[in-house]
Parts: sequence; C-alpha cells; structure tokens
Amino acid sequence: MPVLCAYTVPHPPLAVPGVGRGREEGIAATLAVYRQVGREVAELQPDTIVISSPHAPLYRDYLQISSGKGATGTFSQFGCPRPVYKASYDQEFAKALANAAEAQGLAAGFEGRQVTDLDHGTLVPLHFLQGAWKEAAHGHFPKVVRIGLSALSPLEHYELGQLVQHVASELGRRVVYIASGDCSHKLTEDGPYGFAPEAPEFEAKLEEWLANADFLGLLTCDPELAERAAECGLRSFQIMAGALDATSVEPEVLSHEGPFGVGYLVSRMRPASEERADDTRRIAAHYEEAEAEAQAERMASEGVLCALARVSLSAFVRDHRCIEPADVLEGILGERGGDAEERARLETLLARPGACFVSLKEHGELRGCIGTLAPTRADLAHEICANAISAATADPRFPHVRPEELRELVLDVDVLGEPEPVDFLAELDPKVYGVIVSTKDGRRGVLLPDLAGVDTVEEQVGIAARKGGIDARTERLFIERFTVERHL
Repeated sequence: MPVLCAYTVPHPPLAVPGVGRGREEGIAATLAVYRQVGREVAELQPDTIVISSPHAPLYRDYLQISSGKGATGTFSQFGCPRPVYKASYDQEFAKALANAAEAQGLAAGFEGRQVTDLDHGTLVPLHFLQGAWKEAAHGHFPKVVRIGLSALSPLEHYELGQLVQHVASELGRRVVYIASGDCSHKLTEDGPYGFAPEAPEFEAKLEEWLANADFLGLLTCDPELAERAAECGLRSFQIMAGALDATSVEPEVLSHEGPFGVGYLVSRMRPASEERADDTRRIAAHYEEAEAEAQAERMASEGVLCALARVSLSAFVRDHRCIEPADVLEGILGERGGDAEERARLETLLARPGACFVSLKEHGELRGCIGTLAPTRADLAHEICANAISAATADPRFPHVRPEELRELVLDVDVLGEPEPVDFLAELDPKVYGVIVSTKDGRRGVLLPDLAGVDTVEEQVGIAARKGGIDARTERLFIERFTVERHL
C-alpha cells in the first residue's frame, strides 16, 4: 500500500519550546498526541513524507510543488533562531508528481517563485517528526515533498492527492502524508482574531468528518462557513483525502482543543489491511454529483435580481451579446417574483435608476466584483446587466470568466442606498454599512458590508483605503457610509 498512513496536524509555533517558553503547556493534549504521531511515523519508516501546508507558497490558480534539492528554516520570526531545520526533497517524486499533473491538465507543478525557506506550517510537523526519528535512531530522515495550497476547487485539491497516491505506487515509494493545517481562528473573544459563531460550528463539522473519514463532507463544506470561521487547513485536508482515494481507512481523531482561540485537531487515517481498492470510496465522482445538485438548487433559488444578472453575464460570456432586460424580465418575475405585492415592489425597484454591485464567487472565492456608487444607466435593471458583465470581464484582479465556469458561479447583487458622510468611526458598523474612503485628490476605495472575515470598523476602513491606494495611517480620510439591499 503506497500511502502507509495519513495525519492531519496543526502548526502552532508555540508548540516548539523555544517559541512557547512555557505557553505550550496550554496545549498539552496536542503536544502529547503530536509526539505520538512522530513515534508512529518513525515506526512506519516511510521512504517519503509528503507535507501540504497553508503557509507554503500559495497561488490563486495554481498548486505549487516545491522543487530543488531541499530547504531549511527556523522559527526566527517567532523569536527562536535556533535550531535550523533541514528537509531534503524527494526530487524524483516531486518531478513525477508535476509531470502527472501536467499530463492530467491539473494546474499544479513547479511554476511560480520557488521559496527555499521552510514555512512554519511545514516546520512544526518536522520538529516533532525529526525529533522522534532521531530518538528511534533510524539514520537519515526520509525525503520530503512539500505542497502549497490554492484557491482552486476542492476537487482539484483532491485530484492532486490522487496523483500523490498514483506516483507513490508507480515509484514504489512508502509514503506518509502529513496534512498541516489549523482549524478555525475565531473560537474565543479574547483570542487573537476574536469570536465568530461560525467557528465552533465549523470545528464540530470538521471533527465529525475526520472521525468518520467523510471525505465528501470535507469537499462539500460550505465555503462561507469556512471563511467566516477563518480556517486555514481545509484544503490541505482535501489533498490528504485524495491521497487515500478508493482506500478503506480506519479513522480516529486523536485530539482536538482550542484554548487560544484557534482550533488544533490531530487525526489519523490508517488504511485498512486489504490491498483491494474500495470502489465506494471513489469520492471524486460523488463530489461532482453533489456539486451539480447543489448548483442546480442554488440557481433554482436565485432571486429576480441575481437571475437577471446571470442571464446577462451568461449571454455575454457565451455569445458576446448584451441582452435587453425587458426581453427577459417578465419571464423571470413570473417565475421568481413571489406574490403580487413582492413582484410589484421588484418591478418598481428595477424600473427606477439605482446604483448596485454585482459580486461573483467560485468555490467560495471571489471571482469578480464591479459596481457603481451612483446610477449610470436609465434604470436599475440596465445597471445590473452592465455590472454583471463587468464583474465577469473587467475586474482587473481576475481573468475573464470562461464559459465553462458559468455553472460554478454564485452571484450576489447589492443595491446601494444613498451614501452619507461620517464624522466618527463609531457611526460605522461593518455588518450594517458599506464604506467609501476617499482623499482630497480624488482617490477612493469602497467596501461592501457584511463580508466574511471583516469584523471590525478598523479592518473595514483599512481594506477600503488599500483598495483606493490610500494609506489610512498617514493620510486625511473622508469617509461615507451606505446601506445595501442584498439579493441572493
């Protein structure tokens, strides 16, 4: 069996005594289990250890595999410059993995800027694994393959894991997979990131999925829930799941705690003794079916404004054609307009001038967002259609939406109220008001309200300022707030 065992592990730097300096006693359960994992891996004596880390080089649309002979790292950024940790890379495995990804058309490999320093998401597990290996006196530590994460789909992360399994088999490597990743970062009010009610909900779901080896649950996790919980390990765990594709496993959660406001979970996925593939565990096919059903449900439940935006951007992306709202609105209102009173309200709303933003998301990640702060078209219906096309084709942060992406998109339409000036930050609330931050010379940044991960006024103003190229710390700011009517 090429993958001997797989583990999910956290990466708190304070787990290392030189960093923690006594604070590590607060995660005693995690440390005890981490040492157990180190001993288990030493007993298995793998040829190669594959580590995926959220803090390895990360690209939006590419899964980078670290290349070269190896890398070194320390915890200097956490006040601990010694010892120096070294990892020798399994170059043959990494090259075979990159070639397999290229052959499959998966956006993964050696492209992008290669970083020779080891990140703390890799260093923390290496600290425990190398320590146990040294105690076992096994000689040279196994070679390592390091993988970064991306904003690609859960399925693409899973597929990279499948290729890890395939390459291990082809090369005859005995592999242990280490999925480095913390859980949520918002478990307590006094934690470094504050509290979010989604955090304990995410923690409970994640523990259930790992305790039951429910890889479909890992792949279909609500991205909004994960984002609001401020997790960092989910996609690392998804690659691990792929490395165990079609494999019957014996799962166990070994520890789970969060005393510092961050969830630390250690789990083990031990393949069953049988060598035969378990066809019921081919999760990729189940995921595609579940996603197709979920997307059909999302599209069926879209309101009138989002349906209009979708028709507009789809016509343009597929056929470079701009629709006339009047040609489609009657049908959309008849199907989705609700009762007579609500339909009349929407007809009135769409017929008058109005400013709006259209936002696109794909696999939980922003895919485009364009809007207007004041009406630029004859009515809101035309404004929505124009901004939907712009969100798909004119957001400078993203490439144009491709026709094959259309079924994956989730749309929001925010209809803006009239902006009003703000004299004091106390008049803002990031859950209620959007903000416009501007300067005397005309630079301006805008941020919508109630965005995942934006929990404080300071964060909201700071992000809006950066979007406008404004230094909120040194420049004089003019701030306005506005309300939105959000349509899903």
